Amino acid sequence: MALTRVADNVLVSRTIDGDKQAFEVLIRRHAPGMRAYAQRLLNSSNEADDVVQETFITAWEQLESLSDYSAARAWLMRVVSRKSFDVIRARKPTATLTAEAFSSPAAQQTEHIVEIRSAVEDLSSALLQLPTAQRECWLLYEVGGCSYDEIAEQLGISHPAVRGTLARARATLIRTMEGWR
Repeated sequence: MALTRVADNVLVSRTIDGDKQAFEVLIRRHAPGMRAYAQRLLNSSNEADDVVQETFITAWEQLESLSDYSAARAWLMRVVSRKSFDVIRARKPTATLTAEAFSSPAAQQTEHIVEIRSAVEDLSSALLQLPTAQRECWLLYEVGGCSYDEIAEQLGISHPAVRGTLARARATLIRTMEGWR
């Protein structure tokens, strides 16, 4: 049977036993979601790539500490989350964008592309304004594709707390993004 069809718990077990191919399958399986989540948190492709790489190094070194091998995805997302917030805390304040920043040739493409970019920027800005718990819940659910149970485990809160936090995040984002409806 091809390793790509094997469940996470088997891949984790084989990885712990030193099977590099099993670990590569875990990487290929979970890296895209981890990267998307880290990029949304960090708003930087380079930093997201670094965080995901560091996460896989940590995973290789500490995967045996995982008590439930079938929870590998949630554990990896939790490590990405922690590492991403470490990067955010270590950042120096960034300069604000000026009107000149939007005068590049790429920004002068079609009206539709500019509108999409503007909406994405507004969403990114709205996400940054959310309280940390709401932003984490929303990103884990919408970008990371995590279930309520996985989010609850990762954030150390109850299932109903996840529902409430997501509801508050969505309500705030709807109000903030009202102009885009």
